[in-house]
Order: sequence, then structure tokens, then C-alpha cells
Amino acid sequence: MTIRIGLCSVTFRELSVAHIVSLASQARLESIEWGGDVHVPPGDVVTARHVAALTADAGLAVASYGSYFRAGEGEDIAPILDSASELGAGRIRVWAGSVDAADATEAEHVGTVDRLRSAAAAASERGIELALEYHGGTLANAPTATLRVLDEVDHPALRTYWQPTVGASDDVAVAEYRAVADRVSAVHVFSWWPRAERLPLADRDGLWREFFAAASATPVPPQDALLEFVPDDDPAVLAREAAALRAYRDGV
Repeated sequence: MTIRIGLCSVTFRELSVAHIVSLASQARLESIEWGGDVHVPPGDVVTARHVAALTADAGLAVASYGSYFRAGEGEDIAPILDSASELGAGRIRVWAGSVDAADATEAEHVGTVDRLRSAAAAASERGIELALEYHGGTLANAPTATLRVLDEVDHPALRTYWQPTVGASDDVAVAEYRAVADRVSAVHVFSWWPRAERLPLADRDGLWREFFAAASATPVPPQDALLEFVPDDDPAVLAREAAALRAYRDGV
């Protein structure tokens, strides 16, 4: 299976949907993950329907719906599912709570797992998959913690994203991917180094070459590799970054 290359709309939060679609199309990307914070608000099905049409008209796929559902007490997954359904998104990004795995109490851990299980069941009824944001400050902050959540939720509609851990070396980051590879449905792509400095993808050439080599050796590779950040949040560099991503995907 060929990994689709795409863009997260949160890369350009300040731009309109139409502008983002145009940029992605001009950069010869293949899909867009639409964010729920600005471009496709949860429950706003009219906007979701409009965004779906603009995306399809440009020949692009909807990779996923980037939600900010954190499996907290009282949170309702229904409006998010409504928007994802109208958007035509087969996957929703969700968060494994708001507490780092190292700091979570057992009660916090169990509560988050229970709410994720319930959300996965609700998503499954609509033919939608959920995937955890692989991120510090959550229960999915590292391979072992992420696999624990997935195993305890134990629902086929829940998988995970992967992205390079901030500050991790190339070798460590790729090793973390390999540890969760068979549970990964999508990847957020960016080159930060040594911490949160936003560099061109090519400045971490070794990381992305090794990642795509590892992904291609996975029996079921991730469906999407999505540019999430670009240097200076500058739309003018998107075509360059997309070309680099395409070359890594194609093994050039």
C-alpha cells in the first residue's frame, strides 16, 4: 500500500479553507487532515459538508478529522462524529487524556481508557476509526504507554498516530515508531531540532529516510503521512516541503 502524503490544516490555522485547498493542490499533495479547532468546528455539519466538497473538487482526499477530544469527563464525542461523517473522514484524531502517563493516577488512567473505549464503540457504529495523538502530556506519550492504552481499550476502532518525539535523536525516534508500527494509521510529519525549532524536512534527512524505510517494511504501513508544521508557518515553503516528503515516500 502506498502511503498518501498530505497536509494538516492546522499548519495554516489563519488561512481560509479555500486557500488551504489551493495550496495543497498546487503542492501536489494527496490528502488533508481538517482540524476541528478552526476550519471544521464540531457539530457544524454545514461547514463540514462545504469543506468536503471543496476538498473533493480539488481532487484531494480527506485524510482525517483532527479533533481535540481528550476523553475527559463530560465530553461528548457525538458532535465530532457528526462533523467527521459529513466531512467524509474515515478517521478522527483524539487525545488520550490531558495528563502525562508518568503523572496520571490509576483513577485518571482507568477513566480515560473507559471513555476512549466508549468513544471507539460510538465511532465504530458510524464506520469511523479513532487514532490517538502520540504526544507528551497524555497517556500516549511513548511506545509502552501508548500500547498499554490500546491494549486496555481493546477495540478495533482505536489505533494511533506517530510523530517524532521532541528532542529525540533520529535513531530513537525511528525505534519508537518501530515499537508501535503495527498500530499506526497515520503520521504527523515535521522536522523540529533540537527542541521545537521548525526546520525544513531535509534538515533531518536521516530521520525521514529511516522512517519511510521502516514504514515500507511494515506489513500494513500508515495510510497517511501529513505535514503538520513548516518553517515559520510560511505557506510559500509548502511546495518545497511537499516535494521533500514525496521524495522520501518514493525512496528518491
